[in-house]
Amino acid sequence: MPPADAPLVAARGLARRYGPVHALRGVDLDLHPGDVLLLLGPNGAGKSTLLRSLAGLLRPQAGSVMVAGRRLSGDDPDARRPIGLLSHQSLLYDELTLLENLVLAGRLYDLPDPRARAETVLARQALLERKDDRPRQLSRGMQQRAAIARALMHDPTLLLLDEPFTGLDAVAGDRLRALLGELRTAERAMVIVTHHASEAWDLATRVGVLVGGRWGYLGPRPADLAAFHLTYQEVARG
Repeated sequence: MPPADAPLVAARGLARRYGPVHALRGVDLDLHPGDVLLLLGPNGAGKSTLLRSLAGLLRPQAGSVMVAGRRLSGDDPDARRPIGLLSHQSLLYDELTLLENLVLAGRLYDLPDPRARAETVLARQALLERKDDRPRQLSRGMQQRAAIARALMHDPTLLLLDEPFTGLDAVAGDRLRALLGELRTAERAMVIVTHHASEAWDLATRVGVLVGGRWGYLGPRPADLAAFHLTYQEVARG
């Protein structure tokens, strides 16, 4: 068992390159339960690479990630069990209905009653009436909400969200902010990647800005969003 004050996530020296491009350059990150990190940065800064590394889907070429006291590695798939991921790919199978997709995900996590849990998370995304539809029958916004439901199936203690507001209208965006507010507990940590800080500013406890694969800024969320925009512009220019 890790110490009670140990971080839920401890990343050390993460490095990843694609040919001549350095996506991550020695990135360190600690996240404790209750932390909500708003992850910002220009295109190509390394945000999605960092998120995939924290999810255990991408093995860094240097460095390590510990989640809940266990090192993420291909040799220990159970180390990823505390993690829920919303990526640019929905992870939904088009040949299955929404309910079948979520029940399958629940079985992968050995949930005791995956159908009941699937119906609960679909209802929270206002999708229960569409449970028998296939993903391709849904609008872009509904597909995003279904992908969020899948990420929440096993009630993860680390929730990683890559641009979760993409494709959502104003009503769905407000619903997602309310849901994330409910999920922000003393037992869970979240990372929210976005290009627009205002989308999740009030949810965040910390803000990080990646520039060229390194932290240009990492600290507690400033009180003033407008003032932070000036800081962001300065940091993003390098």
